[in-house]
Amino acid sequence: MFTGSMTAMVTPFKDGGVDYASLEALVEFQIEQGTHALVPCGSTGESATLDHDEHHAVIDAVVRAARQRVPVIAGTGSNSTREAMELTRAAEKSGADGALLISPYYNKPTQEGIYHHYRAVADHVGIPLIVYNIPGRTASKMEPETLARLAEVGNIAGVKEATGSVDQAIDVIRLCGDSLAVYSGEDSLVYSLMTLGGKGVITTTGNVAPRAMADLTEACLRDDWATGRRIQFELMPLIRCLFSETNPIPVKAGLAAMGRCGPEIRLPLTPMTEPNLKRLKGAMVDYGLIDP
Repeated sequence: MFTGSMTAMVTPFKDGGVDYASLEALVEFQIEQGTHALVPCGSTGESATLDHDEHHAVIDAVVRAARQRVPVIAGTGSNSTREAMELTRAAEKSGADGALLISPYYNKPTQEGIYHHYRAVADHVGIPLIVYNIPGRTASKMEPETLARLAEVGNIAGVKEATGSVDQAIDVIRLCGDSLAVYSGEDSLVYSLMTLGGKGVITTTGNVAPRAMADLTEACLRDDWATGRRIQFELMPLIRCLFSETNPIPVKAGLAAMGRCGPEIRLPLTPMTEPNLKRLKGAMVDYGLIDP
């Protein structure tokens, strides 16, 4: 089972292509700062604008750079079941330790369709899968009962819960118990979800503050709730700035301010607006991530 802080990594670009030197440096930064797993090619990694060759190459690069020091959980979701199967099988061949798959978007399948989509991918590969429940991006929500059915599939190991609903998380944990690990998909709800039995977070904030996110999840996993609450509260101004515009616009700007990669982002996303960038940099100064 994967636990702790799992960073949904950005994909750095340079002159229109993937900046693999910066990507490898980001892997080292994450591991040095205590991140428990790396998640390339998710929505934070701008996977929607990567072509298939880039998608495979980014996963290959992260697996190689990680050198088995931490697990690599590759983003391999698609609204096409066949494409999701192919992407996940390719990630498995690359050496990824698991895969994160978003629910089919735009085609709005029924709960039965969602179940059979994930079941088909799980039957096609041997690595553990984490399903991703984010109705704000997919226009469909996985109901707790559907997740309970998926928990019975051998290699479906967890769910990234990004509904923003504590009620949803309660019902999933109540129905699935230990058969499905629940991870927060909302950085502002890590502490709340882990008090209910969640196993960690797949985090955007971890790109710029990996040590803090690792400390937060480690505190919760050892039942040190006072420390976990303190870290969650301290992180909130930064988290709010990192989600003031569509992810990953702010976190890419934050990493650029830290000198960790360039600010380049692909259309249809556009650079962060100046007022929000100023507020983000102020929060990063306050948290000690960059100099005034």
